[in-house]
Amino acid sequence: MGRIDVFVAPRPNPALIKVMTIVNRIVMLRGVPGFRDLLPFNRLAGLRGVANIRHIDFPVADQQKLQACCGEGQATFITPNHPEFFTDWMIDKEIVSRVSPLAASWATHGVVNGLGRLMQKFWLANNLIAQIPGNSEAAKAHSVDWALKGHGVLLHPEGSVGWHGNYVAPLLPGAVEMGLAALKRGRETNKDFKVWVAPVVWKLAFIGNVERPLARECAYVEKKLKMESVAAGSLPERVYSIYSGLLSLDEQACGLTAEAGASFASRQQRVLAELGLRLADAVAAEPDLDLAELLRRSRRWLREGKADADEQKCENWRKRSSASSASAPGPSPIRR
Repeated sequence: MGRIDVFVAPRPNPALIKVMTIVNRIVMLRGVPGFRDLLPFNRLAGLRGVANIRHIDFPVADQQKLQACCGEGQATFITPNHPEFFTDWMIDKEIVSRVSPLAASWATHGVVNGLGRLMQKFWLANNLIAQIPGNSEAAKAHSVDWALKGHGVLLHPEGSVGWHGNYVAPLLPGAVEMGLAALKRGRETNKDFKVWVAPVVWKLAFIGNVERPLARECAYVEKKLKMESVAAGSLPERVYSIYSGLLSLDEQACGLTAEAGASFASRQQRVLAELGLRLADAVAAEPDLDLAELLRRSRRWLREGKADADEQKCENWRKRSSASSASAPGPSPIRR
């Protein structure tokens, strides 16, 4: 296997983690005071803050509650549930820095292992755990060990990431599985040992009127998708029109016709049901499985297919090597 698929245990460097917490807070989130609102500096992402998060409203009571779940004598698995990528990671990092500074964080193996040896050392020193699809047992075992030392483990992302800020999507089973493993080990020496699975939910809010910039974004999307613009309508109507147009394309691909007056949700459900039937047929699964279970089996089917393909490649390589060795000429006579 290549380096990207091999688990290497993190080697956290507290000094580096502390420095990167400050870098994240200033460069990635808030920006540099005095420059973040001053032209032309506010056009530079690092001075404005890449994610442009001006303030995190983290109530003291909530912070104390989460902090009380972290620390020596207990194990904690922090499970953020949030609406989008990149910004969520930066906010999660800020949150854990306040409650468990040496918490380990799960991240995709493409980041931890896939950017070269030097970057791998950097991410491991930042206490990142590589999430390797189909090969997560070592990561889980390390996570349990680290949690038992009293440091939190941030499982990122936990649950289905989507555009929803007001409810918690179904959690993935890994947090509970690791929690139960930690509880079993902790109770061997302390019958009162506690393990926490701590969901963290937050949402973003604009602090100014962003209607005009969002309208420009809509125009860009409409142009790229070659969609008819409804610029005369309100911004919500325009966004709905874009999503409805995309759904129409999915309906056409599935051979479905939208019923007159049907809601977006019902149309989307019909598309998902049709795609679910096709997916179940492709992976030889029962057609009446719920979507979450069907997707889980499909991911396993893909992993097993990749493993079979890799094994076949190795077998072909061995055959070619054997054939090459058999046909190779013997040593040439030495001429004097």
